[in-house]
Amino acid sequence: MPIDIEDFEERTSAELEEPSNAERVLRFLYEHRDKAWKASTIAERSDVNENSISAVLNRLKEQDLVRHKGSYWAITDDTERLRRAHQFHRTIQRFNELYGDEDRDEWIEASE
Repeated sequence: MPIDIEDFEERTSAELEEPSNAERVLRFLYEHRDKAWKASTIAERSDVNENSISAVLNRLKEQDLVRHKGSYWAITDDTERLRRAHQFHRTIQRFNELYGDEDRDEWIEASE
């Protein structure tokens, strides 16, 4: 999908990137933090492939960014944790923009 040339000129590379599945899920759950949702609905409403949603939600749960009870999921009520996670994410994006993405294979090779 094309964007306006003004957006192209004014935005950073990170701002032009599509959000990750985790970002989409967190954004949706945060915007609807007064409710808990079934995974299939989260997938549909956040535009995440339904085959991927369980893995995304479980990773977010391991990071204590979402809560899970029965078949329902909700955003964490720990707003400080969300704030820190968001700040960390923005910092990583900025470093990647300045210095390039890290290459895992390079790290492994250098450690041998």
